[in-house]
Amino acid sequence: MFLPNRPVFLPNHNVLHRQPLDPADAETLGVAGADTVERFLAHRDNHCITPLHALPALATELGLGALHVKDEGFRLGLGSFKALGGAYAVFRLVLEEAGRSLGRPVDVADLDQPDVRAVAATMTVACATDGNHGRSVAQGAQLVGARAAIFVHAGVSEERIAAIARYGAEMIRVDGNYDDSVRQAAQVSAQKGWTVVSDTSWPGYERIPGLVMQGYTAIVREALRQLREPPTHVFVQAGVGGIAAAVAGYLAIVLGDARLTFIVVEPARAACVVAAAQAGRVVKVAHGEATVMAMLECYEASPVAWRVLARAADAFMTVDEDEAIAVMRRLAQPSAGDPVIVAGESGGVGLAGLIRAVADHQADLGLDGKSRVLVINTEGATDPHRYAELVGMSPADVLAGKMLAAATL
Repeated sequence: MFLPNRPVFLPNHNVLHRQPLDPADAETLGVAGADTVERFLAHRDNHCITPLHALPALATELGLGALHVKDEGFRLGLGSFKALGGAYAVFRLVLEEAGRSLGRPVDVADLDQPDVRAVAATMTVACATDGNHGRSVAQGAQLVGARAAIFVHAGVSEERIAAIARYGAEMIRVDGNYDDSVRQAAQVSAQKGWTVVSDTSWPGYERIPGLVMQGYTAIVREALRQLREPPTHVFVQAGVGGIAAAVAGYLAIVLGDARLTFIVVEPARAACVVAAAQAGRVVKVAHGEATVMAMLECYEASPVAWRVLARAADAFMTVDEDEAIAVMRRLAQPSAGDPVIVAGESGGVGLAGLIRAVADHQADLGLDGKSRVLVINTEGATDPHRYAELVGMSPADVLAGKMLAAATL
């Protein structure tokens, strides 16, 4: 019986495991899609490749050959990997609508053209968010001249709400949890003729979440170029599963038979992908006590993401609250020689999964001195006040310590 509030490790026994991706998902997450994302990113004024940090001291402590962290904490000025998905989908949707309205092809270079912006001004994009996705959608809307309506549930902090509102979005508060806000965003948008830009899917609504996931392929493509050798193991955290599916799907396509071992990590209190893995289909997990891993507090996996993970993930696991907080502190004050990394409450969960896996499932996953592990810091301190509460230092103080250490070398 699935126990959502107890740590779980579950190998992927789904009959689709290691089968080719569904053709639609292969098209979305493949090389051509990643090429399109890179072309769009090249037109972003503040785009730069995010750093890949080596953690040799922690790798040695864990008995691994190498450990790298892809740090999304400063992506496009938003502090999260989500900057890649929502805004990218908004750009694509505006260009498609402009092409239909203007009767001519339009591309990303045309986004600042007056006739394209006039079309964008007639559009309202909407989404539900835990914080980071809504910020990306709102930023994307502001950049192209569209309107944004962002639905936030009761668990979204005031700091995260204010960070979204800065981009001119209409903020709509919803009682309940993230899943409740998803439903209300869909209902209100249908009534008002708004375009929902969701990072989760449901029956009949798959293409736009697919575009959001496509945006995330930039992360893994960059990481593969930054690494001297492909990783042997990748641990990626999941909310509804979008980032995990994007990374796992792209790796399955580009590495083929040489593919690695991919592990999905979730909070024990909100393990909707683990529940799907056990049931063999998407199921809703009962809402219980809130998790500190706020950006991962989702109770029903995205069907599109699950369709990918059923094939491309090798294991599913959960971590406890204290493990997520411990990793935040460990990255803020790392072992000697390792870099300082600011990771938010959900940012270091993949690393927390790795640490637990080394302790409890090393043989199951083949983790040893030859293993080359990649994890993703999916967010920085997107709620600085909460970060300081959990880590005991402000993100500014953590980074100041990093700069001081660098100056003394």
